[in-house]
Amino acid sequence: MPVNIPETSQPRVLIIGAGFAGLRLARKLYKHDFQIVLIDRNNYHQFQPLFYQVATSGLEPSSISFPLRKVFQKVKNVFIRVAEVKKINPQEKIIETSLGTAWYDYLVIASGATTNFFGVDSFEKNGIPMKSTSEALFLRNKLLENFETAVTLRDPDEIDRLLSIVVVGGGPTGVEVCGALAEMKKFVLPKDYPDLDFNLMTITLVEANEQLLHGMSREAGVKALEYLTSLGVKVKLNHKVKSYDGKEIELEDQENFQTRTLIWAAGVKGQMPDGISADNIVAGNRLKVDEFNRLEDFPEIFAIGDIAYTETKDYPKGHPQVAQVALQQAALLAKNLINIKNGNNLVPFQYRDKGSMATVGRNRAVVDLPGFKFSGFPAWLVWMFVHLMSIVGVKNRLVIFINWLWNYMTYDQSLRLIIRPKSKNT
Repeated sequence: MPVNIPETSQPRVLIIGAGFAGLRLARKLYKHDFQIVLIDRNNYHQFQPLFYQVATSGLEPSSISFPLRKVFQKVKNVFIRVAEVKKINPQEKIIETSLGTAWYDYLVIASGATTNFFGVDSFEKNGIPMKSTSEALFLRNKLLENFETAVTLRDPDEIDRLLSIVVVGGGPTGVEVCGALAEMKKFVLPKDYPDLDFNLMTITLVEANEQLLHGMSREAGVKALEYLTSLGVKVKLNHKVKSYDGKEIELEDQENFQTRTLIWAAGVKGQMPDGISADNIVAGNRLKVDEFNRLEDFPEIFAIGDIAYTETKDYPKGHPQVAQVALQQAALLAKNLINIKNGNNLVPFQYRDKGSMATVGRNRAVVDLPGFKFSGFPAWLVWMFVHLMSIVGVKNRLVIFINWLWNYMTYDQSLRLIIRPKSKNT
């Protein structure tokens, strides 16, 4: 059965995913005589770089999420459908969703990335990922529940396991969540739980590479290590995890760790809808596209953002899976779709690296700009400004700014709530 979408004489652009790439594309296109169908499993856009602040009780989930329908209020040619995409049928130019089928003139796959557990079932079963607002909220609940359980126990071994947190992956997410947890341990948790000895709490970051922030400069990695060490985080470089049974993490040729909390921040892979030929899929479950972000053999199908893979001279292993790539690809694809409609030549994509950054807590951050690197308080201010300006919605920016200002002044926040979903029958 077809999805209920009005028929139109306008070219239909069907976008799978409302992340950075999909949302930017829709916002760039809607004024240019296209019918835009935006399909996502959620009815909101999520600001992924701040998931860790939700997980560590720094922000509410609503602060980093924005309703899609509010973005396109009073826009008549954008149709939002909350659905799961089950399969793409390129030959017939339709997709199958949980709501039914939908045809397209142009299909844009912007489904993003999900957690990569590298085929290890024990990590997927027992580890806690952080690639969505709901997963960040689950982690917040898990951390607070562990503290609430620990305060009721007398078994020192189990208390140690509950107060031990291991983070796997030394990229920006891993580094940032460790910094936030270390500041909670120092400034917040002892006030909430005076009958727990937080000197027993350990935060351990495990990274397989020889430096942190592997995609950034060596200077940034060294500085991040210095910041985390000063906060009391134990950093294990050149360590690879082997398995985790919910109580113990086994490392390859190294000592094991006892913990009830394993936060998995070690990698991502593309979220690939069914129906695409395996010939078009490369390492990391990404779609190989040309310089116009177009799928080989199907010129009406495009891929942008984390799901897209293009080899270039400067990026022989594909572009980095970061927000700036997604935003730039979306902006150029909007121009190219207009070019196609008007019979003009397409413009190839060229990534302009505007730099990268990561924060390690209050007054601590690292920033890599082209030809210029810095850290400390100035980098922290730049990090806050860039992320604040990137949030969708003026109200969300104001709420986040007030939260950050309050946290900075009081060394505290009042968002440590355990919110469990409850069914109607329980």
